[in-house]
Amino acid sequence: MPDQAPKGLTRLAFGGDYNPEQWPESVWREDVTLMRDAGVTMVSVGIFSWALLEPAHGTHDFGWLDRLLDLLHEHGIRADLGTPTVAPPAWFYREHPDALPVTAEGTRYEFGSRGAICHSHPAYRAAAADITTRLATRYADHPALALWHVHNEYGVPVSACYCDTCAAHFRRWLETTYETVEAVNEAWGTAFWGQRYADFAQINPPRVTPTVGNPGQALDYRRFADATMRENFVRERDILHRLAPGVPVTTNFMTALSQCDSIDYWAWGREVDLVSNDHYLITDGRRTHVNLAMAADLTRSVAGGAPWLLMEHAAGGVNWQPRNPAKAPGEMARNSLGHVARGSEGAMFFQWRQSRRGAEKFHSAMLPHAGTDSRLWREVVRLGSDIDALSELRGTRTVADAAMLWDWHSWWAQTLEWRPSEDHDARERADSFYEALYDRHLTVDFAHPGADLSSYPLVVVPALYLATEATARNLRAYVEGGGTLVVSYFSGIVDQHDAVHPGPCPGALRDVLGLTVEEFSPLLQGQRTRITGPDGAELSGDVWSEIVVPRGAETMWTYADGLAAGQPAVTRHRLGGGTAWYVSTRLTAHDLDVILAAACADAGVEPRPELPRDVEVVTRAGESGTYLFAINHTGDEAKVPLAGSGGELLTGERVAGRLGVPAGAVRVVRLDED
Repeated sequence: MPDQAPKGLTRLAFGGDYNPEQWPESVWREDVTLMRDAGVTMVSVGIFSWALLEPAHGTHDFGWLDRLLDLLHEHGIRADLGTPTVAPPAWFYREHPDALPVTAEGTRYEFGSRGAICHSHPAYRAAAADITTRLATRYADHPALALWHVHNEYGVPVSACYCDTCAAHFRRWLETTYETVEAVNEAWGTAFWGQRYADFAQINPPRVTPTVGNPGQALDYRRFADATMRENFVRERDILHRLAPGVPVTTNFMTALSQCDSIDYWAWGREVDLVSNDHYLITDGRRTHVNLAMAADLTRSVAGGAPWLLMEHAAGGVNWQPRNPAKAPGEMARNSLGHVARGSEGAMFFQWRQSRRGAEKFHSAMLPHAGTDSRLWREVVRLGSDIDALSELRGTRTVADAAMLWDWHSWWAQTLEWRPSEDHDARERADSFYEALYDRHLTVDFAHPGADLSSYPLVVVPALYLATEATARNLRAYVEGGGTLVVSYFSGIVDQHDAVHPGPCPGALRDVLGLTVEEFSPLLQGQRTRITGPDGAELSGDVWSEIVVPRGAETMWTYADGLAAGQPAVTRHRLGGGTAWYVSTRLTAHDLDVILAAACADAGVEPRPELPRDVEVVTRAGESGTYLFAINHTGDEAKVPLAGSGGELLTGERVAGRLGVPAGAVRVVRLDED
């Protein structure tokens, strides 16, 4: 797995996207002076600069970038240098109008935004390789260069194109993947509705059809689109590796399930030298810090547990949601240090100086329109000092208590049409199970269904509709080996081609769960079902219910009403040295806690009742020591128990036994060795 730090960076990364092309050069020196005042150690440059670097086909101007990198180096600021291939220039599209992507409905996008790319187009691929080669040749040995930043946020806003060029590429991908058209017919089940193909040439992308198209085809097209983008990344990465050896290569992910659904980050994480991520708070009324923690845990997991880098987040409000509130005092620091607690080697922002023009002029920045006489700027300077004070923990790793299985291919399959209920949402289940674990103060690793799970006492499976036989064997071995498994409804149903496993549901998982499901019985909108458990306890579910038949499992909770009245709702199966729990209705995060409490008891995962709700406690550990982060998202001071004593890095205080964390504050303790 990747584990490379930015070259020459000896502190945690602090800074952001710097777009000096938006400003006269007279502003640049002011900017770097202010960067020094704020404690900036690295900035990202050149990401959207293709039109400036190559103003006409074959005509290049690198002088401004030479001067910028020299200025950064003069002031001791490292550069995360972008390949600007997310935004080809207007002249490119004038020469190649068919390189603009086409929607499934047949509409071709226009130039004038960003990310409008047909990733299969040979002219785009050639042009991207050329500008990358020129940048690598020119700047490979520049003393400011710390990191290569390929493209920007792959998959956002366009991941799939449906043009004729992509159709031809898709056929080649299918031939490589399946070898024969007969194998495609078998995988997609084209005997249904007379969809059988006699030749690869007859296959097109899943464009708009009169009614629902073939789900196997749609799923494979998502895989193809993801693989095509990744192929382009690898091409640029390999150029940079060849011409600038020793400089790590990254691209900024968007792992939060709230922000990107088109990328298989397990596959991408294996291709970068350093995993980096962009995260923005979704201000939809939910607890935004829980989504942040979940995204950070997922990013760390994509990195294989290795340190990673928060490449972008917001100093204040963003500008692309329906409502974009400012961050409260101290919230920016809590957000930033929350990512650091969960493995990031610093905190970077979009962007350094707030733009006066363009689509993101109301997006916050480290240096706002209000200038240096502003609360936001003062918080930025304070955060820079705090980030610097934590530099000794570079290279340490976050310690997890439990694991959650997540698979992007399964998510893609669950979003296809004509499922039992449109109200079932895989992301919602993942959010709710994660929130329940978060509220039990457990730090979570995410894991691919094929990963080695033996080190985790508890594994939660919130939404694994697509589960292969290999996954089933892996989960069975985990439980037999003494693990505790918790599985949510509508999991284990289909194989990798979206074909229902032979026999009763839940297909691949029925043996490990010790049950079969005779029928799904989704609930109507607004309808709820009651389930009763030990000592007459009662919980309420919605969206989903099932007719569950135990085949070795014991009934722990029972449906009290509805079609499934009297039937099992929650079961527990003893298998080998472990147990497997099954939850067959949708429970809120609050109600899930009751089930997870019992599963945690099976797993030997100790509760932490002494910690208040919304006070995070996360540990990073490594050769330099063990560091406890306490992040207080509440309006009251919190008292966090300490197993021993240590030095608090942000205040310099010595603490023992109990750590006081003021309302809205963060404390980081380097624990004394025994």
